[in-house]
Amino acid sequence: MAAQSDPPVSNPPLGSLRQVIRHVRYENLVAGLSGGVVSTLVLHPLDLVKIRFAVSDGLELRPKYRGIIHCLATVWRSEGLRGLYQGVTPNMWGAGASWGLYFFFYNAIKAYKKEGRAEDLTSTEHLLSAAGAGALTLCLTNPIWVTKTRLVLQYDAGIDPSKRQYRGMFHALGMIYRNEGIPGLYKGFVPGLLGTSHGALQFMAYEELKMKFNKHLNRPSDTKLSTLEYITMAALSKIFAVTATYPYQVVRARLQDQHSRYTGVIDVISRTWRKEGVRGFYKGIVPNVLRVTPACCITFVVYENVSHFLLDFTKHKG
Repeated sequence: MAAQSDPPVSNPPLGSLRQVIRHVRYENLVAGLSGGVVSTLVLHPLDLVKIRFAVSDGLELRPKYRGIIHCLATVWRSEGLRGLYQGVTPNMWGAGASWGLYFFFYNAIKAYKKEGRAEDLTSTEHLLSAAGAGALTLCLTNPIWVTKTRLVLQYDAGIDPSKRQYRGMFHALGMIYRNEGIPGLYKGFVPGLLGTSHGALQFMAYEELKMKFNKHLNRPSDTKLSTLEYITMAALSKIFAVTATYPYQVVRARLQDQHSRYTGVIDVISRTWRKEGVRGFYKGIVPNVLRVTPACCITFVVYENVSHFLLDFTKHKG
């Protein structure tokens, strides 16, 4: 990609939060939230499978699964539909809030960087905008992801309610806060922060693919694409990001698991490497790819269509 010229001197410094806030749009928040909730409702069972495989470190208390189908069938037979949807409430809150806030912050930072410029942002600028949006989003949503992990890992809770340590999302939040304090709600924050590289790589790839595709067809870079084109761009960017960053999800899930006893990120990495090797850092990647790729496609298609609808509605109303 050809190097872009530097932005005009009149563009204010990046540290000016007030300037960024001027570019926030509620349409991006609503559209992102809608996409996150819809994709979560459709694909939550695969998320449950991914987490159970990710924390599978040989403890006797854990059920043993031979594969994705076996895991889904086992949970279905023993706990029914409710078992497959354990942890769906915080997952919906988390996915909705995360996608909504991510698009909200990302588009605000992007618009701020582009202010006063005619040319498109560079791939590095897309990467940094997405990384900043990811860090801000994680600061607000990490407690929700901790509760989701804890709820998903309540083995046999559907069969024997007495084994249910947490009754639901808000009960889990309260219990974790009372027993473990703020640090408990922010377990996995460090690998999660490192994991913002996942979103940054995904959004960079997504923006670059859209821009290059439109340029290939001699269209303006912000031209709205068809649903199939959005699905293709979203799928390719997601697979690229997952392959590059999956190990951090294993580390984060193991830190957040109530059954494990790790002292921190380094302890998880060293013990996983020692006992399981490279494969240990990629446990659960297949169900994760099967879940996040269609989830990403659903999210981005819903987001793009809802945001265009809301932006057009606001423009015509104004």
